[in-house]
Amino acid sequence: MRRITRIATVGVMSAALALSVTACGESSSSSSSSDSKSDKTAIAYDIGGRGDQSFNDAAYAGLARAEKDLGVKGTEAEPSDGEADADKVQRLTALARAGNNPVIGVGFAYAPAIKKVAPKFPKITFGIIDDASVTGDNIANIVFNEEQGSYLAGVAAAKVTKTKTVGFIGGVETPLIKKFQAGFEQGVKETDPSVKVVPQYLTQPPNFDGFSKPDLGKAAAQGQLDKGADVVYSAAGLAGSGAIEAVSKAGKWNIGVDSDQYKQAGLADYRESILTSVTKDVEDSVFNLIKSVQDGKPQSGEVRYGLDKDGVGLAMSNPAFTKMTDVIAAVDKAKKEIIDGKITVKTTP
Repeated sequence: MRRITRIATVGVMSAALALSVTACGESSSSSSSSDSKSDKTAIAYDIGGRGDQSFNDAAYAGLARAEKDLGVKGTEAEPSDGEADADKVQRLTALARAGNNPVIGVGFAYAPAIKKVAPKFPKITFGIIDDASVTGDNIANIVFNEEQGSYLAGVAAAKVTKTKTVGFIGGVETPLIKKFQAGFEQGVKETDPSVKVVPQYLTQPPNFDGFSKPDLGKAAAQGQLDKGADVVYSAAGLAGSGAIEAVSKAGKWNIGVDSDQYKQAGLADYRESILTSVTKDVEDSVFNLIKSVQDGKPQSGEVRYGLDKDGVGLAMSNPAFTKMTDVIAAVDKAKKEIIDGKITVKTTP
């Protein structure tokens, strides 16, 4: 795979992309991408980049599978710290001009950039994960019912806690992360009203360090442990790895997010503490979008993944979790009731 490494300025990255396009003999004008068929595809990562053991890594897994199964050539583009929307516009423009189709923005932060770039390349499909606010004929809005998976996590947390106190750590206080909090709190309270949920956010917009700095997650988790929490659910991207470390060293339970974090190599030292993870099938969503373009029937509009399609759920990789038959039974019952419409999960706390 041709990989764009993390570098300090997006301007340099865009220039490097432009050079690589020129080297292939392609024009840098938008008309060079008029052919809707392409054997190249690209993903632009969210804050934290590849290696976050969570959201971005799940997107990469979808790209890697497309390379293997569909024969496409994948390009990865990394964010820079503290970048502006203009930087994302440059990145997406460069990827489109290089002939990639689709071009996928990983995370809601790409919405303003896709709004500007997509109309300039009408024959290229732009995917955006976790945002449905920006629409267009060539935009696929890949969204998930995170609150549903989080509800199941709340059920599990309420069943396993011994201190009757559980924690929620959100990376950045945004509407998306509030969906995780809302579902988790509802699942806890509807399972055992006596259990206390301690929520905490690491940063507030426009500061998005809460998705990228493990030290912030570690400190927040320690604070929740000090308040008696013995189960901590972190929805904080790379920062969540710090929380997982702190909770693991305290001998308490973690609940991971996005990817099955029990299986993440970078978290191997702490995996026995990862009871389960709220998974989002980002891998399949990326693969499915790429395949749709390859098949000549590109996805567009809202593409939603919920419990009914196993687009969200709870990971069952930790044998310690699957042995908790009463907990699994409660989770399965809640899952069925959500799918059947007997439980409506809130999207705001």
